Amino acid sequence: MFKIGRLLFYDEYKGTRGYLKTQSRYELTRTILYFGISASLFIAGILATGNRMNLLTIVAVLGCLPACKSAIDAFMFLRYKGCTEENADQINAHMDGLQGLYDRVFTSYDINYQVAHMAIRGNTLCGFTQDEKFQEQKFYTHITNLLKKDGFKDVSVKIFLDLDKYTARLDQMKALPAEEKLTAGIMNTLNNVSL
Repeated sequence: MFKIGRLLFYDEYKGTRGYLKTQSRYELTRTILYFGISASLFIAGILATGNRMNLLTIVAVLGCLPACKSAIDAFMFLRYKGCTEENADQINAHMDGLQGLYDRVFTSYDINYQVAHMAIRGNTLCGFTQDEKFQEQKFYTHITNLLKKDGFKDVSVKIFLDLDKYTARLDQMKALPAEEKLTAGIMNTLNNVSL
């Protein structure tokens, strides 16, 4: 289902497969549109009055504010790549009965952490990253602090660089108690603290 106010190709929601790619396209298109509107207002003012000292110039300059904010958002999303199709297909084969999130980027003051996929079941959180330089211990500290602030204590967090080990862990997680309310709460927090 499409959201009102979004372009027609925007059908991926936060945490779904392909979200980063779709969101970066959306942000880039929106940025070009905003700058195009400002430029057209500026040109229309010059054509109408013969010089740039007019009210439409002021409106065009003010229109650059949301355009610049949109440009920053576009650069943020363009920096990151989502889960590859091959990896996503392999992960999907092991996700029956589990809740998961794709394409998560967690920001902190020191470093940004890109996690291609996360699976949550009760108080167990596992993830897979394609980033070879991923700093797991710093991420663990960062994410557990964020979860504690939302009232989720004793959450087990493990991030895998090896996809086979991750899918094996997904199969093991299916035996854990579902605790749907806890799982939904942790998923909500993870979506709120990531791009």
